[in-house]
Amino acid sequence: MKTEILKHHLVPEHVVLNDSEAKRVLKELDAHPEQLPKIKTTDPVVKAIGAKRGDIVKIIRKSPTAEEFITYRLVQD
Repeated sequence: MKTEILKHHLVPEHVVLNDSEAKRVLKELDAHPEQLPKIKTTDPVVKAIGAKRGDIVKIIRKSPTAEEFITYRLVQD
């Protein structure tokens, strides 16, 4: 039942970044993790993908104009 939420058409793709991917993204953005928008550990999608506090999640939304819009969130309590 947990993963059913990931199949809903309104839920964008969420991916937990590994350490090297997170470092690369932060370098590209010239940002510290605390500067990213936050997503709570209690969020149903965060639970479903197994993300934990301190992880950076890549969110890929479909866009009619840009095809994809990518954003990053820091998992936090």
